[in-house]
Formats: sequence, structure tokens, C-alpha cells
Amino acid sequence: MRSTFLLIAAFVFFWNSGFIGAEVGLDYARPFTLLFWRYWALAGVLAVYLAVRGRLRWPGARRVGLAAVVGVLAHGAWLGCVLLAQDAGVPPGIVALVVALQPMTVGALSGRVVGEPILARQWLGLGLGFAGVLIAVLSRMDFEDSASVSAHLLPFGSVAAITTATLIERRIELRAPALDLPVDQALFWQALATAVVVTGPAVLLEGLEANWTPVFVGTMAWLVIAVSLLAYALMWALLPRLDATRVSSLFYLGPPVTMLMAWLTFGHTLRATDVAGLLVAALGVLFVLRPRTGLRGRAGAGRS
Repeated sequence: MRSTFLLIAAFVFFWNSGFIGAEVGLDYARPFTLLFWRYWALAGVLAVYLAVRGRLRWPGARRVGLAAVVGVLAHGAWLGCVLLAQDAGVPPGIVALVVALQPMTVGALSGRVVGEPILARQWLGLGLGFAGVLIAVLSRMDFEDSASVSAHLLPFGSVAAITTATLIERRIELRAPALDLPVDQALFWQALATAVVVTGPAVLLEGLEANWTPVFVGTMAWLVIAVSLLAYALMWALLPRLDATRVSSLFYLGPPVTMLMAWLTFGHTLRATDVAGLLVAALGVLFVLRPRTGLRGRAGAGRS
């Protein structure tokens, strides 16, 4: 249980640091270009790592195909929609609010898709978590922004993508563990697939234009190592220990934690509603994380 909570804390920190990195990175490159350099660099780092360890091998078309689908959804579509929305002028608060629908979406679908029913206490926790997001975000929304209606719909694409990826991954672990890959190999194929998919729009629509300053290089290094590598590895490592709903509930901590990080990093104003939202969201997550059997991992469900 203690190791699981440490994994949760690390995931929440590294995952939400990605929003800070994206805010900085978009000052130097457009969305697809940012994803292009991020995921080709990530694929290269993982290829070297796997080659050194003698683990860079072809695991079969079906396993690679499933990893590629999960990767394009959980990396390319998820981040692409978020970045495109922000680039189009949608306020980050609205993006965060829409993305926070993801835990409730997973909760609604997980029983039917992966056979993991949601307890009444967990539904209460999901509701509290969303309430915490509302408290933190609504006070920061600019309801007079000029972003187009279509741009406001983009974050819903992120919700659909990360929900689908989470449920596919969890279903593989529960129903077809032979098709599952170790975390490092899975991340390599996910990163490679994402890099290939974003190459076209990055080249054709944005010309791979980027302002390569030391700040941008440092930001890219953080996004590759801390977020795309560590945060996603932690998320996939948590799925065998927890069910899909409990892992997804951690996304509720995103908006208030990100606001706290922005305060520490950029000196953004930290409001009382930010702290209140974080506390309410954390209470909701605790409700979701404590079902009747506690936080025990499932025997044999982990990756090799």
C-alpha cells in the first residue's frame, strides 16, 4: 500500500508538471511541432535504453499494434487536442474543466467494458472530485474569451482519447495478459507510433518551425524525461495495482495542482478557491481510492 501511494504522488507531480512545460513550450513552437520533437526524442531515448539492455526486439504485430493504438490515443490525441485548444485561445481553465470529465467517463464505462463495477462510495468520490475542479477553475474562467466554438470542442477529444486508451490498456491486462508488454517496451512503441502520426501535420502545417533557445531545450528535456517517460510509465504501472476508475480519479487533482505549480514556478496568483478546490478534489480521490478491498494490488496483474 505504501509503495502504491508513493507511485500515486509521483504520478500526480510529474503528470501535472507537463501542463507547465506545455505553457512554456508553446511560446517557442506550435502544437504539432512540439509533439514532433518530444516524441521522436522520447522514442530515441527508449530505443537506446532498450538496445543497451538487449530488450529492443519485435514482440509481434498484434502486441505492437495494440501498443501503437494506445499510444496514439493516450499521447498524440490527448496532448494534441489540449495543445490545439490552448493555441486557439481557449482559456486553460476551460480546458482543465472539460478534461476533468475523464474520471467520470471511465467510471461510467469501466463496468461494461472491463467488468469493474463502481461502488456508491466511488461515485460519491467522483462527484466530489469534479466539484473540487469546479471550485478551482470557475473563478478563473474568462467567459468573454473569443475562441471559436470548434476550439472549445477540442478538449472533449482529449477526454475521449485518454478514456479509450485507459480502458483498452486495462482490458488487455485483465482479459489478455499475454498481449501486454513491459512498461519500457510499451512506451517505446507508443512513442514511436505517436511520433510517426504527428510528423505529417508538423511538417505540412507548421514547417517544423521552432525557436531553439536554452529555455526551449530545457523545457523539451523535461517534457521528454519527466512527463512522457516517467509520468506515463507511472500511469501504466498503477493500472495493474488499481482499477481504471481509481487511476482516472487522479486526474481530478490536475487543475488545482497545476495552479499550485504555476504559483511556485511563474508567480501566478494563488487564490483561496485554488486551495479549497485542491482539498475537495483530494477528498474525492480518497473516496475513490478506498473501495471495500482497499488498495491491494491484483496478483499476477503486473508487468514483467
